[in-house]
Amino acid sequence: MAIRSGATQAKTKELEPKRPSVARAEIVDKATRARFEAELDAVLKRRPANEIKLAGALRAVASLSPALRNAVADATQTMVRRGSYSREIYVACIRTLAEADDRRVPALLTTALAGDDAGGNATLSAASFCRDPSLAALLAKLSASQKAHVSFGAETARVCRGESNGARLSALAPMIKESHRIALCVELFVPLVRAVPVPIHIGPALSVLRGAERHLGRWLVLAEIAMRSGDSSALEEANEKALTGPGSARSGWLLVSWALEQARASVLSGPRGPNQDASIAVPPARPTVELVARLSDRPSADRDTTFLFRMARARATSCKPMLETLAKTSPFLDEVSIRAASYLARDHGRSDMRDALVGCARNAKRDELRGFAVAALWDTGDSDARQIARDLSDELLTSRSISNVAWGALVRAASAAGHPSASTGDDIVAAETPLRWVQRGWLE
Repeated sequence: MAIRSGATQAKTKELEPKRPSVARAEIVDKATRARFEAELDAVLKRRPANEIKLAGALRAVASLSPALRNAVADATQTMVRRGSYSREIYVACIRTLAEADDRRVPALLTTALAGDDAGGNATLSAASFCRDPSLAALLAKLSASQKAHVSFGAETARVCRGESNGARLSALAPMIKESHRIALCVELFVPLVRAVPVPIHIGPALSVLRGAERHLGRWLVLAEIAMRSGDSSALEEANEKALTGPGSARSGWLLVSWALEQARASVLSGPRGPNQDASIAVPPARPTVELVARLSDRPSADRDTTFLFRMARARATSCKPMLETLAKTSPFLDEVSIRAASYLARDHGRSDMRDALVGCARNAKRDELRGFAVAALWDTGDSDARQIARDLSDELLTSRSISNVAWGALVRAASAAGHPSASTGDDIVAAETPLRWVQRGWLE
């Protein structure tokens, strides 16, 4: 009997699907994973002042490493047990796991959604990415919450999951206060712009929110989601305002129309859609500091240049003067000047900018800029520059700055992927999303 039992067990094991070994799936080396795991363990024991730096670095690197995500999942379980839903590290961890479709997410979300305010907007956002049917009843209950912003977040998740026709979402939209609308835009809707298209049922509610939105950048976020869902009403509105609106605002609306055409193209061309930017003609509107700040989802006071680099990635010649203005200070003093130099080197033949990036990558005045300069040097696409960046990335992995470690890991991952050039935009390391996470600590 014992022999037969053992044979049965062996046969059962043979029938089980074999999982790929962690080593074969890993891009991030063991020493780097150990560094992140040690930092994560320390931040759970004592909340440091720079927690947001670790959170942003994890947000960017954990997606590359199944083993590191195991540590992230363990940390998330600890924070869920403690109810620490407002911590930056929780926000980064739960979003990372949900976007990776980790099998442990449903159980974590079930507990977190039962907490105060349904675990916050980060938890509701993570629920939008989770397709597990076990969350359906809990989200339906939350959609009836007396708190309009919680109800709206839960109903948005239900629409994303295909469990609602959007009628209740449209009814809730007029009840959202301005402060909650701003928070929902940044924490719930910005991640959806990067996600697969949401069902078209979300369109009417977003139209209501756009009607109340005075900030052009947040209006654009809401419009892009609607456009990608198949609702073209926002594009029609933007085109009309670009023709008939106040003269001072027409340039902004022209660029909004272009961005919405990009959003539509990204859906039509599939997963590689964002790399088709150059195929859509950029309007001749010349960007200014004020204009690009208005087109960012961040507050205008932040002077965020996200939209300028969106134009630069599409190789818009109209943005060259502003790039040159931003990169004229040597040595480079911030991320914006470094990024401007990278695009000037890549698209406008400025070899002096490439040389300046090499100098910054080796001897930046602020150590935390060194890693970003290495990533920007890689993005120039020059083969010699990339070899230098790859060599310097090894040094970054031992840096005291966790941001530098993250950029080093990202450059090594790009190198391991074996991309031949940057001409398609497929292997840009210092792209908008990792920049927001690693360098600025915006964890959406």
